[in-house]
Amino acid sequence: MGRIDDLVSEVKDERLHKELRAALSEIKRYQRFGIVFEEHIPETTLLDLPIQINSLVQRRDDERGSLWRVKSFTDNNARVFITALGDTKVEIVSVRYLLVVKRFGEPIYPALSSQGAIKRGGNKPFHAVINGENFHALQLFLYLYEGQVDCIYIDPPFNTGARDWKYNNRYVDAADGWRHSKWLSFIEKRLRLAKRLLKRDGVLIIAIDEHEVHHLGMLLERLFSEYLRYMITMMTNPKGTGKFNFSRVDEYVFFVVPDLGYDIIKGIVF
Repeated sequence: MGRIDDLVSEVKDERLHKELRAALSEIKRYQRFGIVFEEHIPETTLLDLPIQINSLVQRRDDERGSLWRVKSFTDNNARVFITALGDTKVEIVSVRYLLVVKRFGEPIYPALSSQGAIKRGGNKPFHAVINGENFHALQLFLYLYEGQVDCIYIDPPFNTGARDWKYNNRYVDAADGWRHSKWLSFIEKRLRLAKRLLKRDGVLIIAIDEHEVHHLGMLLERLFSEYLRYMITMMTNPKGTGKFNFSRVDEYVFFVVPDLGYDIIKGIVF
């Protein structure tokens, strides 16, 4: 495609050049360039909801995260008949061993419930800690604060291969051949929501390490193409990581800053 673009630029006939450029632009609308990953991988989340007929469920003791569809159940013996999706296998499982699962895109109406508060400082501004699935928390914030947030700091899972995060309720480790695609699918959904929360001069900050820094940089170039993007290093472990060959002492931090023609981030003069 890059070669075609070069050839079009060499066309001298103004009318033909314009038509070819328009046709090429139309093709580019449907063709993705740059970073490529399995964006269609579906994402699910576990919810504390009552079991109903036709509910999508997962067993609490199933580390593989297999999904099942409820066909019928009885209240008396607290057992449920379930059928595996795309299969004819049927099992009988106690309701208390099942959790309702929702796929992203299905209607979910998140709400916040106060679990307590610690008040200090009188009338000074307070901080709120939200415990929940971050995608749905961001969706909730959009109803309240879309376009009103000054700064967002994200410290996502670094995807080191050490089973430090889950995708579709299953741990992602180094043996997962799709772990980078899953991570990119995971973070892209949340970055799109975060972008909508930012004010016109709002700044996005993301901490990351060497496992996903290059993938993240390309993803940010796609999602925040109209922004200025900076990457700095931040000292996190003066003693070093203790890995083979090199002992890294820092991590990376991306700053995604609106390109408004003036400084958004200003240094402090001592």
